[in-house]
Amino acid sequence: MSKFYQEKVTAIHHWTDHLFSFTATRDPGLRFRSGQFVMLGLEVDGRPLMRAYSVASPHYADEIEFFSIKVPDGPLTSRLQHLNVGDEVLISRKPTGTLVLDDLLPGKRLFLFSTGTGLAPFISLLQDPETYERFEQVILLHGVRYEKDLAYREFFTQELPNNEFLGELVQQQLVYYPCVSREPFKHQGRITSLIENEQFYRDTGLEPLNPATDRAMICGSTAMLHDIKDMLEARNFKISPRMGEMGDFVIERAFAD
Repeated sequence: MSKFYQEKVTAIHHWTDHLFSFTATRDPGLRFRSGQFVMLGLEVDGRPLMRAYSVASPHYADEIEFFSIKVPDGPLTSRLQHLNVGDEVLISRKPTGTLVLDDLLPGKRLFLFSTGTGLAPFISLLQDPETYERFEQVILLHGVRYEKDLAYREFFTQELPNNEFLGELVQQQLVYYPCVSREPFKHQGRITSLIENEQFYRDTGLEPLNPATDRAMICGSTAMLHDIKDMLEARNFKISPRMGEMGDFVIERAFAD
């Protein structure tokens, strides 16, 4: 049996000149938990060229969605960005990942810290009813350099709050906090800076981070992962030591190095 499913691209959306997303068919045999990743790629010169990609769609979706950067000379992204509807992609049969709800201790608030395309697993988790069942409030922070890079903003502010099944939960429990670091914006600065100088709390009216009640997930650039990990640990949050063990917060270890 092949290690990969062969799926066809069904839709493509180019957000900017360096960000895009696409959906593909999903084999019924592919089962994953919201927040996990798969190996995604193409057949190049008769061999699979694969990279780890978080799944942006929820576990119950009929199709599978991915959110990617465009790297002109990237071995894989230089090819993926030119996909057309009907083209074939390869998806691994075994999803995995550490951004799963089961690895978090019970809590009242869930903080989702993301930069750039690190948003992808949280797009999945925020479409999962279990996220809202486990936590009274879910706070998504998405940091980018420029406002144009705030992909999925309308999804969080308009589409998801009006979702037929999740809309009421989203309206009552989700706080969406986009921030921009390199140009004027209503929330201007890096995520860590906005929390450290307490501007985040002033903007949202939320209470400060508290390990007694709060849990967190982190996905983004290597520097961002380390900065937010340090920030949480300075506040006595304990990281999940390994896959399958609970902690106050988790990071996507596959993207941490």
